[in-house]
Amino acid sequence: MQAGTRCFLLRVFVQHRKPSSGLLAALPAPRPCSQAPALKMEVTGMSLKRGSLVVEDNDSEAPVEETKKQKVSSDCYLTKSQDGLESDCQSSSENIPGPLGALSVEKGKKNSDAHLEEEEEEDGLSEDGEEEEEEPETFADMMKHGLTELDVGITKFVSSHQGFSGILKERYSDFIVHEIGKDGQISHLDDLSVPVDEEDPSENVFTVLTAEEKQQLEELQLFKNKEASVAIEVIEDTKEKRTIIHQAIKSLFPGLETKTEDREGRKYIVAYHAAGKKALANPRKHSWPKSRGSYCHFVLYKENKDTMDAINVLSKYLRVKPNIFSYMGTKDKRAITVQEIAVLKISAQRLAHLNKCLMNFKLGNFSYQKNPLKLGELQGNHFTVVLRNITGTDDQVQQAMNSLREIGFINYYGMQRFGTTAVPTYQVGRAILQNSWTEVMDLILKPRPGAEKGYLVKCREEWAKTKDPAAALRKLPVKRCVEGQLLRGLSKYGMKNIVSAFGIIPRNNRLMYIHSYQSYVWNNMVSKRIEDYGLKPVPGDLVLKGATATYIEEEDVNNYSIHDVVMPLPGFDVIYPKHKISEAYREMLTADNLDIDNMRHKIRDYSLSGAYRKIIIRPQNVSWEVVAYDDPKIPLFNTDVDNLEGKPPPVFASEGKYRALKMDFSLPPSTYATMAIREVLKMDTSIKNQTQLNTTWLR
Repeated sequence: MQAGTRCFLLRVFVQHRKPSSGLLAALPAPRPCSQAPALKMEVTGMSLKRGSLVVEDNDSEAPVEETKKQKVSSDCYLTKSQDGLESDCQSSSENIPGPLGALSVEKGKKNSDAHLEEEEEEDGLSEDGEEEEEEPETFADMMKHGLTELDVGITKFVSSHQGFSGILKERYSDFIVHEIGKDGQISHLDDLSVPVDEEDPSENVFTVLTAEEKQQLEELQLFKNKEASVAIEVIEDTKEKRTIIHQAIKSLFPGLETKTEDREGRKYIVAYHAAGKKALANPRKHSWPKSRGSYCHFVLYKENKDTMDAINVLSKYLRVKPNIFSYMGTKDKRAITVQEIAVLKISAQRLAHLNKCLMNFKLGNFSYQKNPLKLGELQGNHFTVVLRNITGTDDQVQQAMNSLREIGFINYYGMQRFGTTAVPTYQVGRAILQNSWTEVMDLILKPRPGAEKGYLVKCREEWAKTKDPAAALRKLPVKRCVEGQLLRGLSKYGMKNIVSAFGIIPRNNRLMYIHSYQSYVWNNMVSKRIEDYGLKPVPGDLVLKGATATYIEEEDVNNYSIHDVVMPLPGFDVIYPKHKISEAYREMLTADNLDIDNMRHKIRDYSLSGAYRKIIIRPQNVSWEVVAYDDPKIPLFNTDVDNLEGKPPPVFASEGKYRALKMDFSLPPSTYATMAIREVLKMDTSIKNQTQLNTTWLR
């Protein structure tokens, strides 16, 4: 045994038990690609690779692309089943909408981020063990089937400046998001210290158990074997050593209790279940100091990982259920993000220990509080964005940024909301609202042109050929994607009970479809409102007084600005403007075989109450700087971790090979930074358009 790894010897015995039960410029007519302002991607060669634009849907669900394998230090233990999240089939349009796709153009090396999906998806083999063939089409060819902004009602701009191009690099490090808490303060990671607490156990609890012992204890904790308990013999017995073992088991494996037993003159510490399977989700109450708040709040800094992904990883390392974590808003993967998290009865000491174990994470600013966090409590997010290699003159940049600060941008739902393939999410939502369940099933499962993973293509082909959910499911190496969940539901409930089969999909994912349809209607109606009435409030527009929508009367028009005007998302609990846009709502829903006067669904979950959304958003705390640089790879600002490590901020020359626009601005919740960037650059932000523009630009 290596010296220093353990201070005494342990031996494991296992006892058997029975198995447990249980604003105004119309979008100009299409121009030749050579004239259109484009968000260009970096070119150093001629091979096109698929990537993702770094954009943030401000506190929305985002696609879960696969995480890098987590680095585990010698004192962090994770079993084989826990070395990351299971892969999800996230290529399809039906999955949670997330960042825009874009081109990554590189020579001689693969982009590690863009290829994580392929690396993480099991072993890259098909069900039959054959290596999957590469797609014959280029990504640009495949994306010609995707959506454009016009398809989802995004057609207007508010400013009159001339657009210009720039590179919003697919590197997530050019896009930083800091959450703005309910107190209005911007969250920063600037303190890694742990609050001093005499009741915290010794640091030895993290090293006292061997990997084999932890494996046995974890299997016991998760009911993965038939054992009733695990007994650990204590060699070189002292009370202090027994105490450390007790603390290690109870703190590292929530749900297990321990006791000391004498067996034939030898001391054993026996671990066992005290409260059944519910104990894992409910950490032990009596082990938590009464004087301490029940929730440990901390700031989570993460790179290239969305919020749910991050919480799943943290929960696996801590061996707890993800539902004991709470947060105020979700953050997209393709960024560096900083936000507050709360967790029930996990000590700051245990959380801080994860900083030694995990890459692309930092936890700090710990405090104990009485209450968890609640979704929606945040005031918004602060963005720091770099647009590299800009072509705009200083005057163009000045005009664009002044307009963003003084007028703002149209509060469209961004392209992330509608998926990336030939079957938009709003079409599925419309079918749900129409109660057309066969169409819902077909839209989700049918083959479609465009960019998808090979095994998902094979799954769809099998479905189209056999309509056998079990056979199609076998084509998927992982089952947690929407397609896999629906197929599993169809296998369980049968083809005549699609409603129940669809219900297997998590509720938030199911509601995402109908929210996508609401967003589709809202975008189209706002474009028509601006086209018909411009950027001034008019009689019959809606404004909010508190949470109640009221009409602007003729005599009150001068008391409001365009920034006060809201438009409804369709539902049974909203009112519509008192001008011709009201009829436009009715006509659009009627064309979709929906009754605007009856938005209640016979399945309660799918009844739409509606909501109100401001049509123009004016960002706060807007600042910008144009800098010169020579190396396209160098970071152009420091992160919180850079500052903690004492790295000096970058120094820029007065002249350089390239120019970059550094932008800072704050947005309220549920707004899309993509749409602010669209207004600055005057470009179509869809994957389809950007792919075509960049492909043409390469020639």
